Amino acid sequence: MRASSSMSSSSSVLRDLPVLLVAVVWGSSFLAVQRVAEPGTVVAMLVLRFGLVLPLLGLVARRALRGLSRTEWLGGAMLGVVLSGIFLLETYGAVHTSATNAGLIISLAMVLTPLGESALGRTAPPRAFLAAAGLAVLGVALLTGDGGLRPPALGDLLVLCAAVVRSAYVLTMARARAVRDADMLALTWVQLATATAVFGVVALAAGPPPWTVAASYGPAQWAWLLHLSLFCTLFAFFVQMWAVRATSPSRVSLLLGTEPLWAAVFGITVAGNRMGALALAGGALVLVATEWGRRTAPAPRRAEEPASEPERTADPAPA
Repeated sequence: MRASSSMSSSSSVLRDLPVLLVAVVWGSSFLAVQRVAEPGTVVAMLVLRFGLVLPLLGLVARRALRGLSRTEWLGGAMLGVVLSGIFLLETYGAVHTSATNAGLIISLAMVLTPLGESALGRTAPPRAFLAAAGLAVLGVALLTGDGGLRPPALGDLLVLCAAVVRSAYVLTMARARAVRDADMLALTWVQLATATAVFGVVALAAGPPPWTVAASYGPAQWAWLLHLSLFCTLFAFFVQMWAVRATSPSRVSLLLGTEPLWAAVFGITVAGNRMGALALAGGALVLVATEWGRRTAPAPRRAEEPASEPERTADPAPA
């Protein structure tokens, strides 16, 4: 019995480790963005980031893409436009604030999404969840003001807007009948392809063209860009696809919820972000509140849940 229990525990750890690695690389994505993008090159970098991963993902999804209906293509494209807004807000925000702040503020989407679900369903969320939401707001106020009364920085506000739009994206994804039965791999490709097309159009009027930015990158910047493309996007998506079949969605969600913690670790240890005592307390409150909110969030109605969808698809959250 003990041997069997030990083998089961080892197997569980092996299943959890790749998911935990996804949370780690997502936590590092805000720092990676700061290493490869400046305010004037954000859009060009996004074109390069997804331009690198789309052919690889498309090669794997080619059969599933042929099976999509016209309605599913259009639905995926509409979601892709929203996804492009998330990435633009999040990435511009990340280059205007610290990696630590960006990672912690974006985690508020975990609290905002259930609030939106309750509003749409016209149901009152549990009191414990409302208390968690209030605690999260207090934590963000302390974090972005660094313990003082200063207004939040531009980057903080942009990341907060990204969290709001991300919540709207998740709610739309769960309720969109047009894509409910679509193959998730093919749907993700359509969304990322649409977002990349939006970035390409915006790049015509915002900053230097992508090929100029690519030519200016040195080995270190290319390494960070490949990290964003291959690990934060491609690797993360496939691990999620595998994990929700190998373990429970709740367990996957819990492990992925450690992302803001890793963002803080990378921001403080690698980027050298300095936080005052009250700002540190605010960051801790955000972490506690998001986890408390996750555990006390009202359960979604089963009829509105997408079939076998991970909590997040192909990196709509990390920068």
